[in-house]
Amino acid sequence: MGSGHHHGHAGATHRWRLRLAFVLVAAFFVVELVAGLTSGSLALLSDAGHMAADVVALGAALIATRIAARRDVSGRRTYGSFRAEVFASGLAVLLMLGVAAYIVVEAVRRLGETTTVATGAMLVVGAIGLAVNLVALVLLRGGAAESLNVKGAYLEVVADTLGSVGVIAAGLLVSATGDALWDTGIALAIAAFVAVRAVLLGREVLGVLGQHAPAGMSPDDVAAALSAVPGVRDVHDLHVWTLTSGMNVATAHLMTVEDAEPHAVLDAARQVMRERFGVEHATLQVEPESHAGCHEVTW
Repeated sequence: MGSGHHHGHAGATHRWRLRLAFVLVAAFFVVELVAGLTSGSLALLSDAGHMAADVVALGAALIATRIAARRDVSGRRTYGSFRAEVFASGLAVLLMLGVAAYIVVEAVRRLGETTTVATGAMLVVGAIGLAVNLVALVLLRGGAAESLNVKGAYLEVVADTLGSVGVIAAGLLVSATGDALWDTGIALAIAAFVAVRAVLLGREVLGVLGQHAPAGMSPDDVAAALSAVPGVRDVHDLHVWTLTSGMNVATAHLMTVEDAEPHAVLDAARQVMRERFGVEHATLQVEPESHAGCHEVTW
């Protein structure tokens, strides 16, 4: 992973991006919702539903970064509240899946019905939505690689951008053919894309909550690197996981040869974790090979 550690949690660094994107998306959501209800377009209404998910997801992300930055006064949250950002990303996943399900249900309900769609409103609102989403994408892209929270918001806006393109395409096709089924078909395509993006993000969220090894970091590689530290004979009870975006954590027991200098081993091992794996918070227990206490650990 290299040494690209981010001081503090990554989401806080990009809060301004979330705030500005939230204002833009929330303002356009009102416009699109009204246009969707008055035009009769399922594609437009479905995109408005996804915009609503964006508004909630971005709002939750903003609240989560604020909570994560708070100091713990209870004395019980020994890791602080950094995981709030991960939970916000999980909420974005649930909202995206909910919107996708709603689009499918509404599309099925419309089968066999004669629907009139106002294509003029679709084209105008779709074009405005595309512009708004492109601006939001530029804002959020800078933080998406560093923060899972920002990434969740970014993927929401990516899906909405394609949704706006779909609305424009639906408007053009319905206008050219007079067949409202184009509107329903494109709405279903938007739903499928939203669902796929939600599942991919959901896997990342579950990976963090399940305390899996951070992406790109192999526990075997970590163990091998620590074993190569001069004076280390064995590495065991190794755990590596992600607390929140940009904050990876590790614990390990380092068994040393009898004549090893504990302080030198500890300093060298911490340097390996920091410079090679980007882990600043590594709790390393140095113990001589004659120490038998670890054999009492049952898990």
